[in-house]
Amino acid sequence: MTTTFLVNHPITTAQFAALLAQTSLGARRPLDHPAILQGMLDNANLLITAWQGETLVGVARSVTDFHFCCYLSDLAVAESVQGQGIGKALIRETFLQLQPGCKLILLAAPQAVAYYPKLGFSQHPSAWVMSSLDELVLDELA
Repeated sequence: MTTTFLVNHPITTAQFAALLAQTSLGARRPLDHPAILQGMLDNANLLITAWQGETLVGVARSVTDFHFCCYLSDLAVAESVQGQGIGKALIRETFLQLQPGCKLILLAAPQAVAYYPKLGFSQHPSAWVMSSLDELVLDELA
């Protein structure tokens, strides 16, 4: 079946949640909180979607300045169509929206760690994540 890729084509939270539920990302996304999912969609400034007919089969959701860096926060492909090159095509379509030299940055799902080096990604040795303000160590600040 032919896969069509669209740039910044609106999708519903129901479509987004249904797709995420079919991927390894589903366990790490707030599928039972539609308001959060809507905020994720509303505030992403680059959304590439993959469609087979009327069915959403993939999404690359990013936050970017389009010039220096692009954080690819969700790369999701339905398990039923994985292995067809849709993930790679979503990354390619994302890059086509960026200025030359803009870096693509992502955090890999544990099940996908081995996938990204095969595509040409290099692992960054000094990325850091803080999940909430409660984790900020205030007594160490000068």
